[in-house]
Amino acid sequence: MPADFHGKVALITGVGRVGQIGHAVARGLGRAGAKLLLADVNAVGLAERVKEFAAEGIPAKASPGDLTQPEAARAAAAAAQSHFGGLDVVVNVAGGFFSFGPFTEVTPEILDRELAVNFKTAFFTCQAAVPVLLAGKAGGSIVNFASIAAVQSLMHMAAYSAAKSAVAGLTRALAREYRDAGIRVNAVAPATVRTADNVAQMADPKTPLLELEDVVHTVLFLASDEASAITGQIVPITGKAH
Repeated sequence: MPADFHGKVALITGVGRVGQIGHAVARGLGRAGAKLLLADVNAVGLAERVKEFAAEGIPAKASPGDLTQPEAARAAAAAAQSHFGGLDVVVNVAGGFFSFGPFTEVTPEILDRELAVNFKTAFFTCQAAVPVLLAGKAGGSIVNFASIAAVQSLMHMAAYSAAKSAVAGLTRALAREYRDAGIRVNAVAPATVRTADNVAQMADPKTPLLELEDVVHTVLFLASDEASAITGQIVPITGKAH
């Protein structure tokens, strides 16, 4: 049975660019009935996504800002409250992979960027969203994006693996802290996904990639009432990629 989000409001981060994971997740939630609050540092891209979804009949509003800063995350949560009257679902897709190489070559700047874009965005968005979720009658659901790099040993990805492992730790901690309040918190840990960027960057075009639809289906399941008994879990999504 497809997930049903009619009557629900979803905040999705990392939605500024076409063909990337955040775009696909937002579209999936919108087509399943959710009203969308879209957050990204890319203001132009967000405006385009709002127009795109409006053309499909999907209610969507934008909250542009740098989510590595708590003020932008608070603005996004407040926008969900002001535009749609509350919040039911949060999906933290914002992130990125910036370094590949030996551990000894990871600079402080690289480490700071990996932690900021992959961990701080999720941390600050959750911190801003939880009070809005708690104000609702039915709690809510948060789905964070970890990575297969957080649950498997991968070479030359120390900073990225550490940042995504922090997301996994945050997920478990929040699930325990807000379990009795009715907020479920889970994370997905996908392998490399078939996006335009990833295809362009792959040295070996035969490398197996995870399909976007597989990620979207898993996220929607975890965010939906169908997963009401699931919280604190880090769900690997590997398909045929690993």
